[in-house]
This record gives sequence, C-alpha cells and structure tokens, in this order.
Amino acid sequence: MSFFGCWCLTVSLLALLCCPGSLVKAFEVNMWPEQLLVEPRGSLEINCSTSCPQPDTGGLETTLKKTLLDQQPQWKRYLVSNISQETVLHCHFTCAGAQKSKDVGVTVFYPPNQVTLTLQPTWVAMGKSFTLECRVPNVAPLENLTLTLFRDREILGTQTFQNATSDPQEAVVTLSVTARREDSNHNFSCQAELDLHSLGGTIIQKTSEPQALQIYEPIQGNQMVIIVSVISVLLFFFVMAVLFCFVFGQHWHQKRTGAYGVRAAWRRLSRTNRA
Repeated sequence: MSFFGCWCLTVSLLALLCCPGSLVKAFEVNMWPEQLLVEPRGSLEINCSTSCPQPDTGGLETTLKKTLLDQQPQWKRYLVSNISQETVLHCHFTCAGAQKSKDVGVTVFYPPNQVTLTLQPTWVAMGKSFTLECRVPNVAPLENLTLTLFRDREILGTQTFQNATSDPQEAVVTLSVTARREDSNHNFSCQAELDLHSLGGTIIQKTSEPQALQIYEPIQGNQMVIIVSVISVLLFFFVMAVLFCFVFGQHWHQKRTGAYGVRAAWRRLSRTNRA
C-alpha cells in the first residue's frame, strides 16, 4: 500500500475515534411494510430495522399483542395479533446513546361483504318513475368506497362518500329512474368497490343479486270506456240470467205444489162418498 493510501486510512480511523457523533447522526430506523392495512381481528408481520452497525437496544412498542419471530443485531421481526381498531406502532433503536424511532399507523378496513339492491315499486307503468336503493352495511373506510348502479352493463349512477369517519358505517345510495318498455328485459344491480390502493392494499368488489322490473302500458281513455262498457253489458246479462232462473224456478215449484193439492182434495172427497 502506498504512503498516500496509508495516510488516508489513518485519517479516517482517527476521525471515527475522535468524532463518533458523525456515525450517530447518520443512522436510520425503518419499518416494513410502510403502510399497514388489516381486517378486524387480523394480524400483521412487522420488520423493524436500523442502519446502525451495532445498536444498543431496539424493538417494537405497541399496546397490542406482539410476538418476536426472528432477530439480528440490525433488525427484528414481529407478529402483531388481534388488531381490532386503528392504532400506531412505534419502532425504535438506540445507537451510541442516541435514540431514533419510526411511527406507522395501522388502518383497519371493513370490506363490503353484503350488497343489497331494492326496486320500488317492482311493477310500474311505462313512463312512470321507480326508485333503486342500494345498501352496504358495516363498511370502512367510507371515503374509499364507490357505489355504482347498473342496468345490465349500463351505468345509471355512482356515489362516493367524503368527510366520513373511520368507523364502519352503512352506505346508502338511491336513484329515481323513468321506466321504459324495454326495462322488462333488463336486470338491475349495484356494485360496491372499496379501493385500498392509497393505503397499500387492493380493490375489493362486491355485486348485489340482480333485480328484475315488470313494466305495463297504461290504459288509454278510449280503451277504458270500451272496457267499462263491455263489463257493464256482461254484468247486465248475468243479472238477467239470474233473475230468469229465479222466476222460472218459482213458477215450476208453484206448479208442482198446485197439482199435488188437487189430487189430495179428490182423494178426500172419494173417501167421504164411500163412507
């Protein structure tokens, strides 16, 4: 090794011995994953690490149940269990008497497991309005949810939710639509989409059961007059037929009763003469 190389190495060692603070200022603390997302009562594997070559102490601080899975001088891996609400995890290390930490929040999400679509009414006249109502219970975060109403593949409307709390809530969207003749051949549905990309997750979709609509054409004024007239005539003939049957029955009954009365009187008269 040249004299210049030996001199540079000597200077570097002296700088580290005389100025250990430069190494302390340079060390970092990291946590992986950097975005923590979990379903209720779920678990997460957390890795705490540092760039300090020989940290004094370090670890993960949380009020939740944690289990140390593995460790090396510069990193520790934990399992955090039974996460039921949003919280913050603290990863910390101490290097040469100086301490640094990294804090990462945990987001608890509730997927749209149930999507229900209701049509009111389900039997509607052409040209009249009906209402689509879509409900998704117990979903969060609501700000990441989008509800879309479909007629087959045609989008009828969408609904997003702003300034919502992080607690699970029921999401509702309603839409009024004018009934068309061809709507009897279509299915209506509602799709819930929870987009968790911004939180380090994926997109979760759930679609309701398809609902059908019955369409009928309203009866025009002239048609109504004809129908009422036909019904009136039929009703008249029915009443006349009932009256005719009643009168004929009474006449027949009286006729038979009268004949029997004459025969009985003749028999009594014959008996009297014989006596």
